[in-house]
Amino acid sequence: MQVIETLAEGLKREIKVVIPAKDMEAQMNERLEDVKGRVRINGFRPGKVPFAHLKKMYGKSVMAELVNEIVRDRPSAILSERGEKSATQPEIGMTEDQAEAEKILNGQADFEFTLSYEVIPAIALKDNSGIAVTREVVDVDAKEVDDQILKIAESARSYETKKGKAADGDRVTIDYLGKVDGVAFDGGKDEDAELVLGSNRFIPGFEEQLVGLKAGDEKVITVTFPADYPAANLAGKEATFDINVKEVAAAADIEINDDLASKLGLESADKLREIVRGQIESQYGSVTRQKVKRQILDQLDEMYKFDTPERLVDAEFENIWRQINTDLAQSGKTFADEDTTEEAAREEYRKLAERRVRLGLVLSEIGEKAGVQVTDEEMQQSLFQQLRQFPGQEKQILEYFQKTPGAAASLRAPIFEEKVVDHLLGEIKVTDKSVSKEELMADDEEGADKDAKKAAPKKKAAKAEAAEGDDAAPKKKAPAKKKAAEGDAE
Repeated sequence: MQVIETLAEGLKREIKVVIPAKDMEAQMNERLEDVKGRVRINGFRPGKVPFAHLKKMYGKSVMAELVNEIVRDRPSAILSERGEKSATQPEIGMTEDQAEAEKILNGQADFEFTLSYEVIPAIALKDNSGIAVTREVVDVDAKEVDDQILKIAESARSYETKKGKAADGDRVTIDYLGKVDGVAFDGGKDEDAELVLGSNRFIPGFEEQLVGLKAGDEKVITVTFPADYPAANLAGKEATFDINVKEVAAAADIEINDDLASKLGLESADKLREIVRGQIESQYGSVTRQKVKRQILDQLDEMYKFDTPERLVDAEFENIWRQINTDLAQSGKTFADEDTTEEAAREEYRKLAERRVRLGLVLSEIGEKAGVQVTDEEMQQSLFQQLRQFPGQEKQILEYFQKTPGAAASLRAPIFEEKVVDHLLGEIKVTDKSVSKEELMADDEEGADKDAKKAAPKKKAAKAEAAEGDDAAPKKKAPAKKKAAEGDAE
């Protein structure tokens, strides 16, 4: 087998592989000999089929199997021998001439194919001890815990029937019938419906017109469905509702005690406060970590400058661009509405894609050198999280991850990336700073990718920019051993 490099330009490589016809025929003959004693052909006893006849019957199909195996297995071996890693799956080129293909399958011509790929650039890791970050920490006070408990307790709030007029915060029990142009519409009728006034559960204007009514009252109210109402036959339409008030009930005061905890499925008020405090601290902790990670990525971006594989950048840009256009379409806006142009946005998001790819490769190299591993248990937990997001579709999700090449890597990547960040936090300088929750939750414009924000749709670009402050690594495409940092940490 001959391996000839035909292109070495930057990160781009092209390899021509030639396997002589005699070598292909020798492999084919070896396989035919191996099956000679097992094949069954009418007119011949087992093991007595003349080799020439066997070759005539099965030679071409065996050669086709060889070709398929070679293009499947040899590329990775060739790259390994060359000490190279391909950024994406190498593109394989073979003859499209039918006559030439027939000669190859008949063992009359050398088998040639080409490999086109981009190599992963060599990354010389630098000393991380110079990286310094500020970790913002919020002290959760007792009032915030109790305020959150009161919000949660709304679901367990009790109501007591009252006489007199309904006020904001009261719960009314009503029968109603909705009509458009005097005709009742589907879904516009209910009986014994319970509605807390001021909860904004119903369309704008509905609840306000029930304030002041009392049990036994009947009233016809008029409202207008929002223009973006999901039911197209009602969107923007004026409608009337025949209302019959059956009960008015006042909300009982909520007291944080063991009885409330019991209603929420816990043994005591102390346990309730402990759990709620933990939830609040976890929420703040996620924001804190996001900001710390952003600072790390910003400094790594300054430390490492190298050419990135174009195909990886293309794939990441397409992910970002698809999301941007989806968000614009959903909001009914254009690039002009966001004070930019499509051309300018493309340029800036291309820069963002390059940054993500470069940081992804850096994080991957750091993790690989540090021996960071993702355990089977961590992968299992990640899979279970995916299953919980799609109740009723567990079987389809499992089949997807079992049968889709690269699907497992999409679970592994964000786990690996977070573990690399944990590793870095043990090497860099971290200074804790106490801040208020308002300071923590404020937009960190300094840490965000300012250039991308200038040209991007400002309100709907969040998903494309937000993954750890614009800077998460590629989400989809990544090199075989470099998929480490392809996922977002969120």
